[in-house]
Amino acid sequence: MIPLGVGIVGCGVISEIYLENARIFPQIEVRAVADLRPEAAQARGEAFGVAAVTPEALLRRDDIDIVLNLTIPAAHVDVGLSAIAAGKHVYAEKPLANTVAEARPMIEAAQAAGLRIGCAPDTFLGGAHQTARALVDAGRIGRPTAGTATLMLPGHEAWHPNPDFYYQPGGGPLFDMGPYYITAMVHLLGPVARVSALASRGRDTRTIATGPRAGETVPVDVATHVAGVMEFASGALVQIATSFEVKKHRHSPLELYGTEGSLLIPDPNRFDGTVELFDADWEPQPTTHAHGDGNYRGLGLADMAAAIVEGRPHRANGALALHVLEVMEALLASAEQGAAVSILSTCDRPEPLAPGGVTGRIASEETA
Repeated sequence: MIPLGVGIVGCGVISEIYLENARIFPQIEVRAVADLRPEAAQARGEAFGVAAVTPEALLRRDDIDIVLNLTIPAAHVDVGLSAIAAGKHVYAEKPLANTVAEARPMIEAAQAAGLRIGCAPDTFLGGAHQTARALVDAGRIGRPTAGTATLMLPGHEAWHPNPDFYYQPGGGPLFDMGPYYITAMVHLLGPVARVSALASRGRDTRTIATGPRAGETVPVDVATHVAGVMEFASGALVQIATSFEVKKHRHSPLELYGTEGSLLIPDPNRFDGTVELFDADWEPQPTTHAHGDGNYRGLGLADMAAAIVEGRPHRANGALALHVLEVMEALLASAEQGAAVSILSTCDRPEPLAPGGVTGRIASEETA
């Protein structure tokens, strides 16, 4: 396959794994990097042997087919719209935008221009989650009826030197980590029809524990514990809990229950892990699909590039990301309103990957 050219806008921490993994997928080739901080782009460019340019110059390049948007969430729409106006496809880190209202114009602009929108997370394409999907599709748990999605931890101020964002609108445990958990369940069950939730804020401030700002407090302006139920169009009910208020717990990240059995599903922020199936007893299942032995950030981007060339839908797509964004927004709205909220958007259940995954070399331990 002739690779599609990728230009990265945003050279923060997450850009490193994307640049490393671009080398293992023949569908893509990073040809330029850009950042509002020229020194950040220069450092990444020198480390990976690609051109470091300004964002404006990147958008003007004829050899860039896809803009990989790794900016902060508040900039996702502005960068996305600029890329679309320049005739580029867009793949962004999660979430698609801070609100559904902000995201829709970008989706509509891409559709009008005949361009693609892709969005992380792509972890549901990893070996563990594709193995779980294959078990569900094979009827190993019967008809899925219920499940749980659990992300609960103490909060990021314990390790992050600048955790302010996580406690401001657009942050919080739901928007920070919810995309992984909700996307994984939509991949298994299809779209969500309605949600109901309660939410709380345990503390008004958080104290930074590490780095030059250790001891400094930051304000908390978002819900830090959100507990809800997602009613899927299929009829399945999935309880979701996301929290920055829990020191320790013993819940599995994802569990799925059906009329004939149950599944324990690994962390949806990872590509690896072991799926366990309960029939007469819990039994670990062999991983049946590729991309389950490392960190494959960029897998969704590679699938989108292949889909553009092959003329088929890509899996980590804009409709899926918009739907997940609306589900998160609706959970918070339900908590505020004290009533169930219907989900207006929908999306197709992503097609499963073949066992061989997205064609390309498998990451070595050095690049995973």
